[in-house]
Amino acid sequence: MTSRLSYRSEIRRARARVATGSRMLETAFGPIEYAEAGEGPPVLVIHGAGGGFDQGLDIGEGLLQHGFRVIAISRFGYLRTPLPKDASPAAQADAHVAVLDALEIPRCVVFGVSAGGPSAMQLAIRHPDRVTSLILMVPAVYAPRPDAETPKRMSALGSVVMKMTLRSDFLFWLALRFAPQATTRMILGTPPELLTHADFTERARAKRVLDHILPVSSRRLGLLNDGAVVPSLPRFELERLETPTLIISARDDLYQTFVGSRYSAEHMPNARFIGYRTGGHMLVGHEQNTTKEIVAFLRSRKPQRASAAGVNATVTAQRSQSASACGVLSDPSSLPID
Repeated sequence: MTSRLSYRSEIRRARARVATGSRMLETAFGPIEYAEAGEGPPVLVIHGAGGGFDQGLDIGEGLLQHGFRVIAISRFGYLRTPLPKDASPAAQADAHVAVLDALEIPRCVVFGVSAGGPSAMQLAIRHPDRVTSLILMVPAVYAPRPDAETPKRMSALGSVVMKMTLRSDFLFWLALRFAPQATTRMILGTPPELLTHADFTERARAKRVLDHILPVSSRRLGLLNDGAVVPSLPRFELERLETPTLIISARDDLYQTFVGSRYSAEHMPNARFIGYRTGGHMLVGHEQNTTKEIVAFLRSRKPQRASAAGVNATVTAQRSQSASACGVLSDPSSLPID
C-alpha cells in the first residue's frame, strides 16, 4: 500500500512537470514541442533516449549560467511531439530546422546528446549554414567493427519485457525504486560502482535523470524508435561535416559510444575529441570539467583536428608534463584530446 501511494504521488508530480513549461510549434513536419530558457547566443539542445524538452533543459542548465539561450525540443515520439512515418535522423534534422525557422533563428549552436547525436550530425551535414558549432556528448554514432562482428541487439525476451515496461509507468517506477543498480547500468549506461563512490551532487544528478524519464509512457514511441534506429546507424558523410565540432565520451560508457566518438572526430575536418577513462554514459565525476570545456569551445570556436596518430601519441604521453602542454585535460582519468 505504501509503495502504491508513493507511486501515485510521484507520477502526479512527473505528469504535472511535463504538462507545463513547453509550447507547441506547427511545422511542415507536424507539431513539435519545445521550451526555451535564458538569453544570449542560441543553443539547440537535442535530448537523448528517454528524454524530451525537460531533459534538454536539464542538460542546458550549465550553459544558462554562462549566458546562453537554450532551446530544448522533444524529438519525434517524445512527450507531445508525435512520431511520423519517417522518423529517421535525416527527417528529424529537417524538423529541427523547421523549429529554427519558426523561432526566427538563422544560425545556432547544436548540442546533441546520446541518441540525439544522429539528428544533430545530420543537421550539420544537411544544413551547414544553420549551425555555428556542433557539440556531441556521448553520442550514438557509427563505429567500425570487424567483419565478423554484428551490432548487439536485445534478446526477444528482453524486447518483450522492455515493451511491457514502457507501457507501464508503475512498472518503470518499481524498477527505479527497487533495482537501482540495474537501472543505473541498463538505463544510464554507467557502471553502478561509479555512483557508489561519487559525491552527493553526482548521485543526485543521476537520480534526477532517472526520475525525469517518468512518465515513461509518454516517451514510449520515441524510445522504441531510438531502439530501432540506433543499433543500425550507418556511417554518415563525416568528411562533409566541416562545422567546428567538440565530441565527448568515456571509455567505460556501457552504451559503447567511445570508439565511434573518436572515429568520428578522426574523420571530421574540424573536430576535437575529449575522452575519459571512466565516467560511464553519465560522465560521472566530470560534469564541471565538461561544462568548462564546452563553454571554452563555444567561446573560441577554434578546435583542432583529431587524428588517429595524434590520439595514440597523446595516450602514451598523457601522464607527462608535456601532455598537459598539448592540451590534455589535467584530470588524471582523462584520455587524449586533439
